[in-house]
Amino acid sequence: MQPEILSSSGKRTLLKAIGAAAVIAAGAFAYSSLSGSQPAPEVSFTSLSGETVSMQSLRGRVVMVNFWATSCTTCIKEMPQMVQTYNKYKDKGLDFVAVAMSYDPPNYVLNYAQTRQLPFRVALDTRGDIAKSFDDVKLTPTTYVIDKQGRIIKRYVGEPDFAALHQLIEKALAA
Repeated sequence: MQPEILSSSGKRTLLKAIGAAAVIAAGAFAYSSLSGSQPAPEVSFTSLSGETVSMQSLRGRVVMVNFWATSCTTCIKEMPQMVQTYNKYKDKGLDFVAVAMSYDPPNYVLNYAQTRQLPFRVALDTRGDIAKSFDDVKLTPTTYVIDKQGRIIKRYVGEPDFAALHQLIEKALAA
């Protein structure tokens, strides 16, 4: 019995189908990796005031980690709403760390944080190690919401929908 041989167009169709399946599988994996099953990296942040805090020490609280830069117009635009979000939920168990990107001059970050009286921790990532630990963040703003068990439950690239963000925070705080 002769094996059936695919025509060249049949091979292309088969390869396209395999490629499409691989893309779908990779997308599903990426989505599931950020839908609550991925632990936040075990990093430590050093605030502008010199305080060091680790992700481990924040367990039991819902945490937002916001990667930003003073040169990022969207970051600057969203910052007042980030402050409002923090102020609304800080007494209910929300913690917040604003991580300035490695390319952001420390004196710019300090000036911005002081003149805007940012109420949460502002950390410098001078070597880029923290950004690398969080999926090698390159785009700002990028914000992670981390549940009380230390798992990433949402990643926002760009300005979040603050109404949806508040719903997510409320759900995480209630859990």
